[in-house]
Amino acid sequence: MNTKKVTLVTGAASGIGRATALKLAERGDQLVCTDFASAQLQEMKDLTGGICIAADVTNESEVDALIATTIAEYGRLDGVVHCAGIEESFVDAREMTLEVFEKTMRVNVTGSFLVARAAGRVMVPQASGSIVLMGSILSTVGYGGNAAYTASKGAVLQLGRALAVDWSKFGVRINVVGPGPVATPMSQASIDDPVRGAWLRERIPIGRPATTDDIAGVCAFLLSDEASYITGTYLPVDGGWLAL
Repeated sequence: MNTKKVTLVTGAASGIGRATALKLAERGDQLVCTDFASAQLQEMKDLTGGICIAADVTNESEVDALIATTIAEYGRLDGVVHCAGIEESFVDAREMTLEVFEKTMRVNVTGSFLVARAAGRVMVPQASGSIVLMGSILSTVGYGGNAAYTASKGAVLQLGRALAVDWSKFGVRINVVGPGPVATPMSQASIDDPVRGAWLRERIPIGRPATTDDIAGVCAFLLSDEASYITGTYLPVDGGWLAL
């Protein structure tokens, strides 16, 4: 009988998702890794010993199939860390195309809903589980030139809170992590830019962007038994950004 916790990580091929999957595998979880880019998933399979499945989190049938495969393989689902997301462009909303706005909302919000819904359909009947959604510091504050991403991450926060109200009574916890600037492939250009990078380091009280491991550790904690009374929470991991 498998006594390891079974955990699904989306966006697992890079960035926060990759770091989270590696940390959870290190502590002994049985991993299911998914990402849109299948090429990097073979590496994650080798590194985590889990199963890796290419899936588009905006595709309802692919998400449902992902959860069904997890249950067929392991018989249960104990945790989900939903890291898949995009940040398309920094541009004034007057110049933002509808295509960019709708794509950002579909990946970041609809993707979060589809993954959480599919997981909840398993976790509620088994009366246990923990879901971590990936918000941002922009879930609670505005930021210039980033209307689509900011709106999407605000919606993710409210989605997490609503699900926590609905499902916590069934033993299923839902929390939202709010990273500040993180050194990931998606944000590396901003961090490396001499002007913007210097501004970011000055703006963050700790004086540096987060590493992916900084965020992964918080995700792992929220999935753990030590966090068994934490649900509906928004947990910023921002180096003090929101304190200013």
